[in-house]
Amino acid sequence: MLFRNRFLLLLALAALLAFLSLSLQFFHLIPVSAAKDGVSSKSRKRLMPNPVTEPPVTDPVYEALLYCNIPSMAERSMEGHAPHHFKLVSVHVFIRHGDRYPLYTIPKTKRPEVDCTLVANRKPYHPKLEAFVSHMAKGPGASFESPLNSLPLYPNHPLCEMGELTQTGVVQHLQNGQLLRDIYLKKHKLLPHNWSTEQLYLETTGKSRTLQSGLALLYGFLPDFDWKRIYFRHQPSALFCSGSCYCPVRNQYLEKEQRRQYLFRLKNGPLDRTYGDMARIVDIPIKQLRAANPIDSMLCHFCHNVSFPCTRSGCIDMEHFKVIKAHQLDDERERREKKLYFGYSLLGAHPILNQTIDRMQRAAQGKKVLHLNLSVSINKFLKNTCPVQLTACTVRHWRSFQVRNNIFKLTLTALFNAENRVLSGVFKACSCGFLAPTHDIAELEPLNTA
Repeated sequence: MLFRNRFLLLLALAALLAFLSLSLQFFHLIPVSAAKDGVSSKSRKRLMPNPVTEPPVTDPVYEALLYCNIPSMAERSMEGHAPHHFKLVSVHVFIRHGDRYPLYTIPKTKRPEVDCTLVANRKPYHPKLEAFVSHMAKGPGASFESPLNSLPLYPNHPLCEMGELTQTGVVQHLQNGQLLRDIYLKKHKLLPHNWSTEQLYLETTGKSRTLQSGLALLYGFLPDFDWKRIYFRHQPSALFCSGSCYCPVRNQYLEKEQRRQYLFRLKNGPLDRTYGDMARIVDIPIKQLRAANPIDSMLCHFCHNVSFPCTRSGCIDMEHFKVIKAHQLDDERERREKKLYFGYSLLGAHPILNQTIDRMQRAAQGKKVLHLNLSVSINKFLKNTCPVQLTACTVRHWRSFQVRNNIFKLTLTALFNAENRVLSGVFKACSCGFLAPTHDIAELEPLNTA
């Protein structure tokens, strides 16, 4: 009883002290020492910092590292996150090729020494790399549309050929394919064990780097796949427009965009001085240097940690690289503001979007589908012209479990480099089984998955 009374007494005393403290603070009876100029040196009101700040200064070196997209085994993404009460029907992946050797070289300089053979003792590495090479050796004679049947199935040159896929590019796609396998095969059971050729649609442009990227992605997704069940379709157009490529308005947007690029470049004095200095080093006219697109070769040096080229007149260095890369980033910023390239890319993507909707409609009536598009120009789907290595857009097709009055909800969610976007609309299930979309899927809006 004594301990109980003591406890109650202490509890009452604590409540009294708390009440007195709050009262004194409320009536400002607690003295506060004044600072100079009559300003309180210690305010008892907590002030939240102003979130409005100046935009951060763009770091060209940091942005170049993002472009390199060096493979990391600790990848995290929004792949496979489903809206509530929805079931996966089909997945459509549009993805760029992996890291490649440059398409251009800086005149009168040595080509960057990059080895395009696939070896286990060189970084970056993937546990399935040796198995991938072994499985590709069994590929000749498989079903490929012409001219894909004449292309090598994996890179294998001690000194890379122009535009050839590198080991980094192979590892990027092996890792990405493994991520898709963990999410869409193991978690969502997208393809059954006895899947048919119709359930896995593969299409690529006629470049060795896109075909090899597709095979690496496919092997990461389906290790040791059966070559007899695989059929790669060839897409002759980089826009994936098939027989609907003619569009004069689209070309007008492109001409205006090219004019904008030219005028924007003329206003950049540091860029002109940089090109002039580089032209002096390699002893060629400035126009010839610009035509050689030096940023393509310099990015290869940067991403593969190869020294920039030197001549008797000096060396191309990191400062040159920073100026050119900074101009590229500024150009991208103005491109987004002017929206000329956006008009071009929107019209360019229209045919493949229509084809995707058509495949989604067929998938909604039958079996689950995985559709892979390997392109050299996924930038046609985007608002910029320099997407990072392995840029991907994944469109997922979900069906609601709740069907009422013959109306069911189909939600299309899109991932751009693992960041969620949503395309939502109501489709009416007609008696003939045809699904009529009632919205335009061209614009992507953020998806709230909370």
